[in-house]
Amino acid sequence: MAVAASAGAQEQGSVVVEVRHEDEPVADASVIVDEVEYRTDEYGRLTVSSRPGEAIVVAAKAGFAPTSASIMVVGGTVVNVRLDLVLQPVVEEEVTVIATTRTGRRIEDQPMRVEVLDREEIEEKMLMTPGDIVMLLNETGGLRVAATSPSLGAASVRIQGMRGRYTRFLSDGLPLFGEQPGGLALLQTPPMDLAQVEVIKGMASALYGGKAMGGVVNLLSQRPGEDGGGEFLANVSSRGATDGIVFYSGPIAPTWSYSILGGAHGQRRTDVDGDDWADLAGYRRGIVRPRLFWDRGDGRSLFLTAGATVENRDGGTMRDAVLDATGEAYDEALETRRYDVAASGQTLVGERLVLAGRVAFAQARHVHTYGEMIERDRHQTTFAELTLRGAQGRHTWIVGAALERDIYRATDVPRFDYTFTTPGVFVQDDFDVASWLSMSLSGRLDFHSEYGTFFSPRISALVRRGEWSGRVSTGTGFFGPTPLTEETEAAGLTRLQVPTQLLAERGRSVSVDVTRTQGPASFTATLFRSRIDDSIFVDRDTEYDLRNLRGGTTNRGVELLATFRREPFIVVGNYTYVDARETDVDVTTEVELTPRHSGGIVTMIENEDARVGLELYFTGRQRVEANSYRDTTEPYVVVGVLAERRFGRLRFFVNGENLTNVRQTKWDPLLRPTRNVDGRWTVDGWAPLEGIVVNGGVRIEF
Repeated sequence: MAVAASAGAQEQGSVVVEVRHEDEPVADASVIVDEVEYRTDEYGRLTVSSRPGEAIVVAAKAGFAPTSASIMVVGGTVVNVRLDLVLQPVVEEEVTVIATTRTGRRIEDQPMRVEVLDREEIEEKMLMTPGDIVMLLNETGGLRVAATSPSLGAASVRIQGMRGRYTRFLSDGLPLFGEQPGGLALLQTPPMDLAQVEVIKGMASALYGGKAMGGVVNLLSQRPGEDGGGEFLANVSSRGATDGIVFYSGPIAPTWSYSILGGAHGQRRTDVDGDDWADLAGYRRGIVRPRLFWDRGDGRSLFLTAGATVENRDGGTMRDAVLDATGEAYDEALETRRYDVAASGQTLVGERLVLAGRVAFAQARHVHTYGEMIERDRHQTTFAELTLRGAQGRHTWIVGAALERDIYRATDVPRFDYTFTTPGVFVQDDFDVASWLSMSLSGRLDFHSEYGTFFSPRISALVRRGEWSGRVSTGTGFFGPTPLTEETEAAGLTRLQVPTQLLAERGRSVSVDVTRTQGPASFTATLFRSRIDDSIFVDRDTEYDLRNLRGGTTNRGVELLATFRREPFIVVGNYTYVDARETDVDVTTEVELTPRHSGGIVTMIENEDARVGLELYFTGRQRVEANSYRDTTEPYVVVGVLAERRFGRLRFFVNGENLTNVRQTKWDPLLRPTRNVDGRWTVDGWAPLEGIVVNGGVRIEF
């Protein structure tokens, strides 16, 4: 974000501001410089004195969308800045992209498309699944949470059909979740302390290196207010889930503040269809995350965070039950112990530049139980980044260097141990070519200790005209493969074979979107396409092998999004078409667990004291593999209803999920008649397993 300049006894500079609309002056416009408001004259101009350093200039007037620019003021000099206003649509997203693109520009000013889920949307999904963010992401257009292990409930997030290992998850811009393709971190992250979620779709290696080849999901935490306050949530469900979460934040001193999140979560192991196998894994989990903030208000700030997660998760056969095929019990279990610590901060360098740094260390230890096999492992991620940011005229530029080190130690299968060290350097320039055209150019050079050197460029452009806007973005990326995939985390590594040396995966993507706002409605259409060469493939047919495809993976499709907002009504509809295909030599197949057609509609009526919502989601046919009963799944529709009512500081809520009672086991058994080559007894999950679920509870503000 733009940073106010530090005060001092230096000579002030002058700022000449010109506000125009389609080359015509805008008189009596409100202009804020150094947090002081002024008015333009009949020629749309004004001249003010300003302290030296970086500052934000904001222009606004009724009927127009506000706009801003970051400038550098030097004592004794004159800075000229022109701000072009565009007509204000009735629906205006007053959202700032805080961390994902590093520039802090408003979402509508970003050349690269960034989708933001705000606090209101987060709260709605928090009432449905208070213990994790799976529901929040799964009901976002273009994102799909695919079950990787129905026995333990693990899942991964696929962006526009790309496999979950390509999605980079960040917390406040920091890689605190490490490398977990199976999506366990999603099941262990409650949304209560989130302020917004930022999503970049498509190749983002130019911004965040090789782990962001499919996109980025950045979870932004709430910042403490001037007055202390917090919330407690208690929740129970008809399927045996219980949640207790507390969040509190407040000031410590004029420049110091803090927040803390704590949660205790549980789920009873449940056999829904009566086959003596757990359709819902049981778990017991505790989490704690304190955060500390320091902000002097002069461009210098510091953020510190630490976290701990302890969880025991168990599935498999129910107590005293056995598999009919063997006459023996089969347990699946996972113990997780995850800890992290991180810091980020920034300061002014001289009068023109902002120096920012981020460091993080995360470690997770697991004990996996796959029937008769036990696999223990340790994941460790160390990260450091230093950037220098400046603004000159219509340009905001960033240069930086980063270092990431990933260590994996498989105690019981040490042949899969690895240590990857990846230093990198990058540059980014966001600039306004004209009042109707903005662009972003970025490039990154990474030096992977195992797979070599990679250059990842990206270019994005934003065109605006009245109520229309359009974006085009294209870039490349890479991924350094490991033995950890969605499939191997579900089945283990003991039986896995890697017959040949793995090659790095390389990709490229392009997307084009057009948005139209009309009154309280907004419509967006997005076309996307990506190609990955030498993509990694896990063969679970006749052998359990990990290898590169002798071809690649191609994803293409379209997203449609429509919103209508007029108090107290909110209606959001989305549709996604994905054609995802893998080619090996001359054989092309559809990517499994990727429906071609999916969509949903959400209707909400709300005010300060109550909300009532109805949700309907459609999932089309999907190809499945390693399935004894079918090659293509059935389509299905799920319906949900949410209601919440405030009584003073208390909010009572009730939520009904999957009221159509869709269950995969209504079509086929979850258990296979014989054990698969990878050792698993279950088929992949492609539809809900729990059936109808009703949950409810209370939120207490204090």
